[in-house]
Amino acid sequence: MLNLVEIFSSIQGEGLYVGTRQIFVRFAGCNLTCTYCDTPDSRQFSGQALVERTPGERDFIRIANPVAIDSVAQMINSLLTIRHHSISLTGGEPLCQAKMLAELAPKLNAPLYLETNGTLFEQLAVVLPYIDIVSMDIKLPGTSGKHYWQEHHEFLRLAAAKEVFVKIVIAAQSSKEEIHQAFNLVAGIDDTIPVILQPVTPVNGCEAVSPDNMLAYQAQALALLKNVRVIPQTHKLMGQL
Repeated sequence: MLNLVEIFSSIQGEGLYVGTRQIFVRFAGCNLTCTYCDTPDSRQFSGQALVERTPGERDFIRIANPVAIDSVAQMINSLLTIRHHSISLTGGEPLCQAKMLAELAPKLNAPLYLETNGTLFEQLAVVLPYIDIVSMDIKLPGTSGKHYWQEHHEFLRLAAAKEVFVKIVIAAQSSKEEIHQAFNLVAGIDDTIPVILQPVTPVNGCEAVSPDNMLAYQAQALALLKNVRVIPQTHKLMGQL
């Protein structure tokens, strides 16, 4: 049984695959409380979930949680009536339900794209054989409230066996030292791993980083890494879910 928030078809708004069509499967539960979180309701398990019946039509129905794994697979696969790039397993933090996710994954009929906060490396090992692409965050201490450098190192070391890219959300309060430490962490594992610098969407007191600082951070990253891009949350600009 899985505890879900929602299942729907939309446009990926972040990271390396921005603009692609995906089915989003949002899992309930998270082990972090980042200040800039734009899905805070996903942190807790809920009695109900929303499921889209027709891809992109927003014709949601409510279902009771938790949901049987076979039923979840059927609901996801039923949205593949149009071509999708992949199925985004997101949250919350999907790896909080890693054992059930590993049972669900083989039943899905499209490539699997894991969106994760990059801290639960032991749980990653359980599901990694089924994952095609890993979108891994590095959480900076200034906005996550705690440092996760060791967890991130172990996680990225494992994820590097698959296609992986790293996303770093940067706010005005993010320090130069922690940003540089994140660059060094990635470079120490593989300097060809793509890195996405994401200016924070201001929320909950998080202030936007200045354009000049973003240019400076990208230049610093490019001194260590081969592929560094600056991409904001484009689904917010498009009005997509």
